[in-house]
Amino acid sequence: MNEIIDGISVESILELGAKGFRFVLILALAALLSRIVARLVGELVARLAVDDGRGDSMRALESKKRADTLTNVASRTVTIAIWAVAIVMALSEIGFNVGPLLAGAGVAGIAVGFGAQNLVRDFFAGFFLLTENQIRVGDVAVINGQAGLVEKINLRTTILRDVAGEVHVFPNGAITQLTNKTREYSFYVFDVGVAYKEDIERVMRVMEAVAAELKKDAEIGKMMLEPIQVFGLDKFADSAIVVKARIKTTPNQQWTVGRAYNLRLKKRFDAENIEFPFPHRTVIIRGENQEDELRKLVRDELAKALPQSDKDA
Repeated sequence: MNEIIDGISVESILELGAKGFRFVLILALAALLSRIVARLVGELVARLAVDDGRGDSMRALESKKRADTLTNVASRTVTIAIWAVAIVMALSEIGFNVGPLLAGAGVAGIAVGFGAQNLVRDFFAGFFLLTENQIRVGDVAVINGQAGLVEKINLRTTILRDVAGEVHVFPNGAITQLTNKTREYSFYVFDVGVAYKEDIERVMRVMEAVAAELKKDAEIGKMMLEPIQVFGLDKFADSAIVVKARIKTTPNQQWTVGRAYNLRLKKRFDAENIEFPFPHRTVIIRGENQEDELRKLVRDELAKALPQSDKDA
């Protein structure tokens, strides 16, 4: 015990204390630097993603969505890089030989590169997804056939949440089809079916009038960017003639505007006695027992329409 105590000198204690101080100082500086750099990156990205001078609220919203998405990814990447360097420096200060560690990391990196090609592909795909501004956090998108709200975009994955609240995670390298439903503006498209007897020109005038009234609404009107576009008679369906139209809205608001318009249009059609279509069937019965055939036809149709419990009763 005395030999151990004798072997401890003031110089060794001071050297150990200095190494410990430098170790803690490096980690503290890394924490401070990561916070400062993350903030600077956020401000820089915000300036680069600022609107183009038009100053309208729609462009400002688009700029904010892009800035938030890029800031999250860039800040996370810079923070990881700072801490990786700081940990290596801190280990070196306390006497840990980091040479073999770095060499091993290089060899491991090459091995991982060969074995994790999909991972590398995901990172590259995520990089281009962000730099090309294809989607942003807050957009409504369809990825590989799945629709949902973009909750998070990482360099490796993109995360959607659908209308049922289910979360879908897509590796960026596996995204083969992407549709952004809320880029800068949106459209709500209508296929309005009316009965064949209706005057189509009158129907279109009513549709335009309803949209003009909706535009005056204090809440909904702010979401409508342009007057309704009524394209005209689009097709002849089995029991209806279909008029196609659309309304241009602010991003993400096309469904709110569309539902409000549908409600008003239904009320106006009822007031104007414009008939919505319903299936028609023409029955021609030939033969001597027409009345019996008609009764049988009615029974068969009722049997199809009634639930099983009613049939048993």
